[in-house]
Amino acid sequence: MATLITVLGMLAPVSFTNPIAAQRADAHVWKHTDGYYYLTATVPEYDRIVLRRATTVQGLSSAPETVIWRRHTSGEMSANIWAPEIHFIDGRWYVYFTAGRADDRFRIRMYVLESTSANPLTGTWTERGRIVTPWDTFSLDETTFVHNGVRYLAWAQQEPGIATNSNLYLARMTNPWTISGTPVRLAVPTLSWETRGYAVNEGPAVVIRNGRVFMTYSASATDANYCVGLLTASATANLLSASSWTKSPNPVFATNAATGQYGPGHNSFTVAEDGQSDLILYHDRSYRDISGDPLNDPNRRTRVQKFYWNADGTPNFGIPVPDGAHPVRLRSHNVPDRYIRHWEFRARLDPNVTTLADSQFRIVPGLAGGGSVSLESTNYPGYYLRHRNSEAWVDRADGGALFTADASFYRRTGMADSSGVSFESVNYPGRYLRHVNYLLRVEAAPDASARSDATFHLE
Repeated sequence: MATLITVLGMLAPVSFTNPIAAQRADAHVWKHTDGYYYLTATVPEYDRIVLRRATTVQGLSSAPETVIWRRHTSGEMSANIWAPEIHFIDGRWYVYFTAGRADDRFRIRMYVLESTSANPLTGTWTERGRIVTPWDTFSLDETTFVHNGVRYLAWAQQEPGIATNSNLYLARMTNPWTISGTPVRLAVPTLSWETRGYAVNEGPAVVIRNGRVFMTYSASATDANYCVGLLTASATANLLSASSWTKSPNPVFATNAATGQYGPGHNSFTVAEDGQSDLILYHDRSYRDISGDPLNDPNRRTRVQKFYWNADGTPNFGIPVPDGAHPVRLRSHNVPDRYIRHWEFRARLDPNVTTLADSQFRIVPGLAGGGSVSLESTNYPGYYLRHRNSEAWVDRADGGALFTADASFYRRTGMADSSGVSFESVNYPGRYLRHVNYLLRVEAAPDASARSDATFHLE
């Protein structure tokens, strides 16, 4: 199994460096019982299916890649090989993907491969053919999941009589390549953020938690307008009833110019090596403007980040974090439901931080050097946690000597708990970042109470 990094006897926070893979879109990952993560994704040539594996999510970035299947030279499955997903079902591997024809590239339909090999990178793959739906129309992005003992297929399709590019559908499955019964239409793109460039609901992915079934999906054109929406159903509801599902009114994950991330979407979910941190893998681009058709732009890349759960049990994906090291959250040691966050740039402790990025910081080499660290804001890159007049603020770096010193700290073992961390001011030795009445300050910590105030746990 994956090796867990420990710090002073405790699990370290999950750590990734983005992007995970260049020129790989529609990322799908499967965490298997053999200790490996398996990653597949769309390649920009749209001509083959690739697979890589590693014992850690970060390890996928450097893992060798194997071509497990190539497009046909003509007929079905001979063009536009898109959105592969790998699943392990009843002791066999299955890859779901969509494809067109060389003589009709956008005659997109859904297909399945099967392998009985223990290692899907070296096994033989059998074509199980096309997944048949009630209409022989543009259909794509199939995914499968099990809930309450029933296996379902969710996918996107263009339905006759509805003037959209694709809607979302759900049906039961009788085997891994066959649906049964009448599919239910779950969602139609009608909201403004679902219809930019194209009227699209596609790329469903499911995570089940807190008594609910959450289905993310992607919307709009595959440029900077691309974003992630959310459908929610009760875990006890009839999933094959459209009325069981509620669409969130706004996207839950979208372009963020401040962090340099454009068009995030077509995600999948997994759990980190610690067995408890929920992760979202997705693709986006590092620039907004695209020349020509976005489908011809090769630079969608696979990224990963941790997501959290709001107090009401709903997922909180935050914003696409900047490239580079993944940010952390700093949880108070003695008020464990509160995190360091900035509010109107004042640093404080708050519970239930629904604007997630306000409470996410990158621990980077200290601006003052000398083995120090600095805490860079996630949603305001170039802004750092610093002290002025003993108060902690998040301010833009100005390059000056005073700011550089104010925004640098020595990372120490937690003063009240060796599994935590404390941050000692560089320019005021003996003073630590601590909370006083839930506001962050830089002060001495002369007693046990103050030392608890100055101790935090990284998540």
